[in-house]
Amino acid sequence: MLCAISGEAPQVPVASRKSGNVYEKRLIEAYISENGTEPTTGESLSVEDLIDLKSPNVVYPRPPQMTSIPAMLSFFQNEWDALALQTYTLQQNLHQARQELSTALYENDAAVRVIAQLTKERDEARATLAQINISRGAPANTNGDAMQVDSAPLPQSVVEKIENSQQSLSKTRRKRPVPEEWASSDAISAYTSRSASKPLFPGGRVLAVHEAGDLILVAGTQGGVYSLSENTLSYALDFGEGDATSGLWAHDRAVVATSAGAVKVFEKDQEVSSFAVHAGQANGVALHPSGSILASVGEDKTYILYDLESSRVLTQVSSNSSLRCTQFHPDGHLLAAGGVDGQIKIFDVKSGAEAATFDLGGPVRCIFFSENGIWLAGVTEKSSTISIWDLRKATEITTIETGSQIESISWDYTGQFLGVAGQDGVTVEHYSKASKEWSEILKRGTPATQIAWGQHAQSLIALNEDGVITTLGAATEG
Repeated sequence: MLCAISGEAPQVPVASRKSGNVYEKRLIEAYISENGTEPTTGESLSVEDLIDLKSPNVVYPRPPQMTSIPAMLSFFQNEWDALALQTYTLQQNLHQARQELSTALYENDAAVRVIAQLTKERDEARATLAQINISRGAPANTNGDAMQVDSAPLPQSVVEKIENSQQSLSKTRRKRPVPEEWASSDAISAYTSRSASKPLFPGGRVLAVHEAGDLILVAGTQGGVYSLSENTLSYALDFGEGDATSGLWAHDRAVVATSAGAVKVFEKDQEVSSFAVHAGQANGVALHPSGSILASVGEDKTYILYDLESSRVLTQVSSNSSLRCTQFHPDGHLLAAGGVDGQIKIFDVKSGAEAATFDLGGPVRCIFFSENGIWLAGVTEKSSTISIWDLRKATEITTIETGSQIESISWDYTGQFLGVAGQDGVTVEHYSKASKEWSEILKRGTPATQIAWGQHAQSLIALNEDGVITTLGAATEG
C-alpha cells in the first residue's frame, strides 16, 4: 500500500470511506484540517470518514548514500543546488510575467487614449456637420427653389398668418364646450377590439387618422393609406430611400418624414413636394393650426419650417441637441421639440428663439399638447411614466405611471382623455375636472407602437410593429 499523497508506504495507514484511497494518517489529517476535502477527488471529507488500517511494521532500508557523513553532506549539497536552481527559475518566470503584464497594460492604456481621441473627433465632426450652411450642403427641393434658409427670418406674410391664427384660436379656446357627439368616459371604458387589419407595413412608426375619420396614414419600412370602412389598403406611397419615421395629414395630403432626411408630401399616391434639407435623419413632423405651415426636426439638431402652399423652405433653426419629436402649440405661436439631451425645447415660431426648456431627465421619445393650450405631456425613452407640464408656470404639475414601457401618446380634442400605446397594451388616462385627478379608465392587452383617436373619440386606433391596425370601440350589437 502506498499513500495517495506522498507516494510512499504509510507508517500509520488510513483509508477513506468515500473513495477507498489509502493515506498516511498525519498527512491526510493535516490536509483535511486545512481544506476539508479529499485531495484526490475534491469531495468533502472529515476525520470521521477515515478508517484505520492494520499493517505490519515496515523497516525501511537505509539509502546507500546515507551510510557515511561525507555521503550525507554530498546529498544535502545536491538538494540545496536543486532548490537554488528552482528558486532561480521561479524568479525568471516572475520577471517575465511582470514584463508581459506591463506591456499589456501599456497597450491597453494606449488603446483607450486612441478611442477617446477618435470619439472626440467624431463628435466634433458631427457638430460641424450639423452647423453646415444649407445653401452649401443640402440639395434643393423638387420645385427648384433656392434655399438660403439657415436661420433666415420668416416672410411677413407668414408672420401675419401665425399671429392671426393665434388670436383667433386663443380667444375661443376656453369657451369651447365639449361636443355633444363626443364619447364619454363610461363609453370609452367599455371599448373592446372591434377589428384588426392584416399586417401592412412592418415597423409600425407612423399612424395618422384623417379628420374625416376613415383614411389612415400608416408607414414603417414602406407606407400607404388604409381605409377603415373598406378594411383594405387604398393605395401605397413610395417615399424612396429610408424608412418612415413620422407622418401626418395636412388636410387631404399625406406628409411623411424619412430616415434618409427627406420630408415628402403626397396627394393620394402622387408625390407633389419633396424637401431634402436635414443633414441626417428627419425624426418628426408637425402641422401648424393654419394648415399651411409644416415643421420637421432631425438628428442634425435643427428644426425646419416649410410653406405647403408654395412648396418652399421658410427657415431652419439650430438647437444644441438632436431633436426626436415635435408638435405645434394649439394656438400656433410655439413649437415644442424633444431632444436627446432630455429637454423639451419650446421655440417662438415667429423669431426662432428658444422661449423655455422642460427637463425630463432622459432622451425624449414623444410629446403632445393638450387642446386647452395649457398642458404639455412628454415621455422619455424606455419609460413608463408620463410627465405633464403647465406652460404658464413652466413646472411639472403631475406624473402618470402606466406600469409598462410607453411607445406613444395621443390627447383627444377635449383634453379629457390621454391615449397611451405601450408594449403591454393600450390604456386611456382620464382627467376629471371635478376632482382634478387622473385615473385609468381603459386597459386592453393590445401591444402597440402608435395610437390615435378616431372621429369624436368614438374609437381608438392602434398600430403594432408588425403593421397591424387594431380598432378599439364600443361593442357592435348582433
